[in-house]
Amino acid sequence: MEQVYIGLGSNLATPEQQLNTALKALGQLPNSRLISCSAYYSSAPLGPSDQPRFTNAVALLETALPPHQLLDHLQRIELEQGRQRQAERWGPRTLDLDILLFGEHLIDDARLCVPHYHMHARPFVLQPLAELCAADFQLPDGRLLADLLSHCPVDPSLQRLTTPQLAAL
Repeated sequence: MEQVYIGLGSNLATPEQQLNTALKALGQLPNSRLISCSAYYSSAPLGPSDQPRFTNAVALLETALPPHQLLDHLQRIELEQGRQRQAERWGPRTLDLDILLFGEHLIDDARLCVPHYHMHARPFVLQPLAELCAADFQLPDGRLLADLLSHCPVDPSLQRLTTPQLAAL
């Protein structure tokens, strides 16, 4: 079993409910077990500013699924929750699920980049990830989470919201 950290985000169609539904779906993946989830965070959108704020979190999943098979499942969950992939990057969405870290794997191909290619610059990813990891957590590429956090741009709009109750999902 691999420990996988998944970023969740939504800014359409009741975002907290979208994340709750996604967590429930993650907990039902084959050969997998949802271990924990960070608190939910509210943040300003990346990219076009004329869209609603995002609600984000990071979930820890244990899985025996290979990386690309897990990605297929995540994309299916996104579609089931109304995700419409558009040409506009960083636009509004009902649900975004990103594989941030997949065990000790380093992956860089046409479909998947792990560690996630831009997580180092996203406080709405790093802050919830830090809730789930030890202070000295090291990414598979050798970077320390604490170093990423200390060099990450400060987002004064980032607000900690509620912590989901996984048992209630």
